[in-house]
Amino acid sequence: MKDLTLVIMAAGIGSRFGQGIKQLTSFGPSGEIIMDYSIHDALEAGFNKVVFVIRKSMLKDFKEVIGDRISQKVETAYAFQEIDDLPEGYSVPEGRTKPWGTGQAILACKGIVNEPFAVINADDYYGKYAFRRVHDYLEKAEIASEGKFHFCMAGFVLKNTLSENGGVTRGICHLDEHQELISIEETRNIVVTPEGAAVKMPDESLREVDPESLVSMNFWGFTPDFIDELEKGFPEFLSSLEGKEKTAEYLLPTIVDGLLKEKRVELSVLPSEDRWFGVTFQEDIAAVKQEIAKLVEGGVYPKKLFV
Repeated sequence: MKDLTLVIMAAGIGSRFGQGIKQLTSFGPSGEIIMDYSIHDALEAGFNKVVFVIRKSMLKDFKEVIGDRISQKVETAYAFQEIDDLPEGYSVPEGRTKPWGTGQAILACKGIVNEPFAVINADDYYGKYAFRRVHDYLEKAEIASEGKFHFCMAGFVLKNTLSENGGVTRGICHLDEHQELISIEETRNIVVTPEGAAVKMPDESLREVDPESLVSMNFWGFTPDFIDELEKGFPEFLSSLEGKEKTAEYLLPTIVDGLLKEKRVELSVLPSEDRWFGVTFQEDIAAVKQEIAKLVEGGVYPKKLFV
């Protein structure tokens, strides 16, 4: 059996959430946070290492709330994503206040992750099925051959990922007949409607979207050679900002989409019917607690995850 790692991206500031460090908010009946459920599902699926990507300033809180506890169950490591962790010759632009996005988060894992790995967001619940499917793909995954990478992505049904509390951004997937990804269309301000889903335009009009579309929720399966690709691409990204230095982000969907356009990756989309939920807005807290309570009452999880 291969060594397979779960990388959890948790360095985001979460400015829209507005209260504390959202990744450390308790949601379960015994004080569990969302990451507890993801780690439980990952270990059940067969992953045997967890890497938390955080900011150094979060380390004490992280260890107290989850890290020390999880390290008793599985090999655990930390990668640090910092705004000033830049290639030689680059510096933090004036006015920049946050790290450089999910691509930089995974780049922070260089030297720590040397095996196939899954990537998830800390504050998202994905369900058991996605972890099993991504694990099984990575068990057989090989590093790039003839210049082409081999990755996977868990695809979630759009209607299963929306928030009643506001518009969300989703990467809508366009697939070929073999369920291989052709492109990801970053779509902003998708809202719930009586018909299912629509994009709310700047003039308040609605443009319908297919609620059955598969979307990316940042649940990826990569081989370790991808980290070298991120390292090569980061200086190119930084050199191309021109006026966007304060806000631009080095994002996994954009990076993967670029590889797709260059025909340098074959990326299998693994559909999941599980309901995704997460904390985007403060108002999402009650809904997430309710969803987890339903899963516990239904016997999907025990009342206390890690005894």
